[in-house]
Amino acid sequence: MTAAGSTTTSQAEPAVGHPLDPLTEDEFRSVTGVLAERRGVGPSFRYASVTLLEPPKAELLAWEAAGRPDPRPDRRAQAVVWDRSDNRVFEAVVRLDGPGRTGTAEPVVEAFTHVPGVTPNFTPDEWHECEHAMKADPRVVAALARRGITDLALVLIDVWTYGLALMPEQYRDRRLGWADIWRRESPDANPYAHLVSGIKLIVDMNTMTLLEIDELPADRVAPPAPVMGEYLPELVPGQQVRTDLRPLDIVQPQGTSFILDGTELRWQRWTLRLGFTAREGLVLHQLRYTDAGPGGGSERPIAHRLSFAEMIVPYRDSGFDHVRRTAYDIGEWGLGAMTTSLELGCDCLGEIRYVDAVLADSRGEPYRITNAICLHEEDDAVLWKHVDGRTGAQVRRRRRMVISFHATVANYEYLVYWRLYQDGTIECEVRATGIMVTTPLPEGAPTPATGTLVDHRTYAPIHQHFLVARLDLDIDGTSNEVHEIDSVAAPIGPDNPYGLDVTTRATPITDESMAGRDHDWSTQRSWKVLNPGRRNAFGDPVAYKLVPTASFPALMDSGSPQFRRAPVIGHQLWVTRRHDDERYPCGEYPTQSAEDTGMSRWVADAEDLRDQDLVLWHVFGIHHVPRVEDWPVMPVDTVSFRLTPFGFFDRNPALDVAPAPGHGGQDGDGPACPAHPVAPRAAD
Repeated sequence: MTAAGSTTTSQAEPAVGHPLDPLTEDEFRSVTGVLAERRGVGPSFRYASVTLLEPPKAELLAWEAAGRPDPRPDRRAQAVVWDRSDNRVFEAVVRLDGPGRTGTAEPVVEAFTHVPGVTPNFTPDEWHECEHAMKADPRVVAALARRGITDLALVLIDVWTYGLALMPEQYRDRRLGWADIWRRESPDANPYAHLVSGIKLIVDMNTMTLLEIDELPADRVAPPAPVMGEYLPELVPGQQVRTDLRPLDIVQPQGTSFILDGTELRWQRWTLRLGFTAREGLVLHQLRYTDAGPGGGSERPIAHRLSFAEMIVPYRDSGFDHVRRTAYDIGEWGLGAMTTSLELGCDCLGEIRYVDAVLADSRGEPYRITNAICLHEEDDAVLWKHVDGRTGAQVRRRRRMVISFHATVANYEYLVYWRLYQDGTIECEVRATGIMVTTPLPEGAPTPATGTLVDHRTYAPIHQHFLVARLDLDIDGTSNEVHEIDSVAAPIGPDNPYGLDVTTRATPITDESMAGRDHDWSTQRSWKVLNPGRRNAFGDPVAYKLVPTASFPALMDSGSPQFRRAPVIGHQLWVTRRHDDERYPCGEYPTQSAEDTGMSRWVADAEDLRDQDLVLWHVFGIHHVPRVEDWPVMPVDTVSFRLTPFGFFDRNPALDVAPAPGHGGQDGDGPACPAHPVAPRAAD
């Protein structure tokens, strides 16, 4: 598929130009080579992750403030490996170059530490290996044959991870998976249309052996339901593809307005760096905005690092088919590891610049995801407008810079868009699509209250998608604090006789004992991140505001096993003092966990949050009560939040946006939108 004016970019292996640049293929090989040579990481080992160990923030900021002199901060990688022969886990730190060097120095293993009692994330390699091994096991073949399923080419075996509380007691010392079994109607049919209900495979993921088949008695198993679960037009009975939609071409004949220099992106007063990790996927570093207002002209920091730190997806159905089904898609699998290549004209439309991502598989071998990140500009209607009876209309169109990536997480897709606006606003939008998990029902059985009937004798369970955005904000520097802002109606009284007055109330979040905050629609609650040492022209602290739009409660008992693993879902915002090693809110190793080792431990010491370097953790997402219209493939469900300047500038920072070209004109070609005179009102 093509789109007019669109471009793609093939990329050679880049040289490392900045300490935050992602690891290169050569650097991945350096890590695995030195660990094999110096620490005996051999054939029995697997790599859960290899990622850039970013320099300590204080060191990086000091280097930047000094003008980036030589030597630059040392470049290090962190690897998590485990030995499949005995299930022991090790964390390694490898220094890739020394002071002032550029990758030519011999790598050095600085640490190789055994970490007892943890299970590292699962990998896509294991997902495929498990399916292959289970299809070769005669017990699985026999169990499927008893259900009339003999063509294993039409079978999908989908392995999931466990929480400790749901693991069989006798297997809790193992790297353990459980697997669904699904059946296609034909080779090209929907793999998630037909759950083989009432059967789960319990698998030792180190040996890829079947430990047992957990199966309901035959009289409790619902027979296959007569569903229409297909979405390819040629497989949908009577489907006619629409033919009345005419082409929509997005053309920029003079090219794009953004510049990508290595990993540094510059657009409309914005500057930032692109990063990518196997766990988080896309990372945005060092977002700055050049203020052109009175006294401006300098780059002002807004955010040091923006990413997704966790995604928790509990299925709220205790039936046999779903009770185990809670995913930690970032901590247990990795959003970056499940990122898919984007296609021109399909996933991105317009004048496109793509960026590849390089990751390592579970054997430490680097591989490239082509077109992993999409960069493009979008028209976004009107930025500001006013029509005056004497001077006519003044209109400025809004354009936004979009940085996106897509991840396929088994049956679901998550489409992530970070958007920068000309007025200093940052928006994050997530679109969820893909295939819902469904379950057949016995003839005449009622639909469970925990789901929605979406096809004949088939229901989809209620579930939730909790996304945790990690927002390391630096509002004009690292000395920040957070105020919770509520709008309050003043009571009727002598000074407010008609009950019209509304005021705002600011509650400072002074220490981590106050870290967990809840959204309140009734007061239109938001959170302001301010720098008390920097003032705007009117004497107020410069600030940005977090505007939540997709908040919902956990609706989960605090004593439940899943809540104990992820108490971060209990509030919609957390504020913590920033520490380099506090990266993931459910802990470094949420796979097979029983208790939280992240957020609840971090805030236990009630550290001071006034005039400090802070991190905001925004919990948002989708409370998904399935609809019939979500089946057999789900239209995107869209959620978002915004970071908007609130006194950060001294006036509208988009006053200098040029008028849009007029009727039929291209960018910079033709007259601006005309200021048509309007008929005056009587008051004029």
